[in-house]
Amino acid sequence: MPGEPGKKHAFLVAGTHSGCGKTTITLGLIAALKARGLRVQPFKAGPDFIDPGLHTKIAGTPSRNLDGWMLGRDYNIFQFRRLMAESDLGLAEGVMGLFDGYEGGTESGSSAELAKWLGVPVILVVDARSMARSAAALLYGFKHFDPALDLRGVIFNRIGSPAHLEYLKEAVCPNFPDLAVLGGIPREKSVEIPERHLGLVTADEMALDRKWREKLAGMVEEFLDIDLLLDITQYKEDTSQVFAPIDAEPAHESIRPTIAVARDAAFCFYYPDNLELLEKSGADLRFFSPVAGQAVPAGCSGVYLGGGYPELFAEAISKNFAFLESLRQAARDGMPIYAECGGLMTLGQFIDTTEGVKFPMAGILPFGTRMLARRRALGYTEVVLKRPCLLGEPGLKIRGHEFHYSEIVCLPEESPGLELAYELRARKFEQVRGEGYMPRQIFSDGERQAGKPAPQVMHDGTKSLQVLASYIHLHWGSAPEAARNFVARCAEWKERR
Repeated sequence: MPGEPGKKHAFLVAGTHSGCGKTTITLGLIAALKARGLRVQPFKAGPDFIDPGLHTKIAGTPSRNLDGWMLGRDYNIFQFRRLMAESDLGLAEGVMGLFDGYEGGTESGSSAELAKWLGVPVILVVDARSMARSAAALLYGFKHFDPALDLRGVIFNRIGSPAHLEYLKEAVCPNFPDLAVLGGIPREKSVEIPERHLGLVTADEMALDRKWREKLAGMVEEFLDIDLLLDITQYKEDTSQVFAPIDAEPAHESIRPTIAVARDAAFCFYYPDNLELLEKSGADLRFFSPVAGQAVPAGCSGVYLGGGYPELFAEAISKNFAFLESLRQAARDGMPIYAECGGLMTLGQFIDTTEGVKFPMAGILPFGTRMLARRRALGYTEVVLKRPCLLGEPGLKIRGHEFHYSEIVCLPEESPGLELAYELRARKFEQVRGEGYMPRQIFSDGERQAGKPAPQVMHDGTKSLQVLASYIHLHWGSAPEAARNFVARCAEWKERR
């Protein structure tokens, strides 16, 4: 019987294109399968923070990112098997369209590549609005484009009526007898997730309460054949050898530093693997909320400012004087501070919102940031360290992605106290450029007016200001030693203190 104890299931939910509704259907499947008593482990293909946050709220267990370009085959397989060992069902949500990835000529970074690596079947979501027999032609292309891919089922989304679904079945079933039509979901605005400039609204801002989850699960149970889905997605564990990519050795023999991690609705873009790697490298993590008025907790030996939406909470952050001053004091004390995207914006002089209002920030970096109406950057990026920094020595390669609607403004032509740690290598047709900002002094007007001295050179030749800020969201699974190096710097700072 499908879903019975002892049996495991796994599959990847893919879409024909972005916006076809695969996230809502994925959340509905998680809710429905969890309601049946299954331990569901969610995954998300690609460099995404918002969808995994939504998965986590519904599943009750952290969703993990898998990515063919950032992480590589063995890392993905290892993480998937490790988490499947503790679950009844693994459900991965794809990225963009099924075959979309890093480039047009290969499958690198695509959902199709990931499904083949993991050895799981694909369930394809098709937006069927204003479509009938053409669905068969569409599926013919997806079915035959890559014969090595196990496309096993289809879900029609946004159907107009039960009669519409019958038209679709009449077109598809005779032509694809081995492709299960699992049903059709009607358009239902009450369960749709609102969107904005970086994608869907985050889980931290949505209640996703019991009533909403029950309604979503009820829709899935009513309109989809869940028993058939479970029957065609039974999972047999592959025991072939892959390497264990996570370095579990502490960075310091005796000192376990505490790293303060800003986490709330403004700072919510963190890969769970990154946080796990910090802990495995010997750090304790202490979470705090700048939006709620909290400062960097006392007793910490490092700060991690992730990305998110600081521009939406810029007024609250700018009024949290304790937080901004605690950042400046940590920088003056030489405490390691690592910041990504929204974190970079917070370390700057100001955030200029789309309404044209400038809110002052920490002033540790010599520039401000300005929000734009259109996207400024999007894409995979490889970082090569070109000088020693918090993450390691020159030559270390770390992969990640860049996605933001803001840009740097008011950067002085000459900034002798600012160094660049990164060499960015994006797509093959883009030029290499420098990034990874390392300030060697506090740049805020308030600091200069107060006559604060510039940080002094320490006995080992390093400067007391240890700050690294970038727009790039790095996945340390691509280079676990980066997390270990950051923890080592925090441990060294604690030891000196």
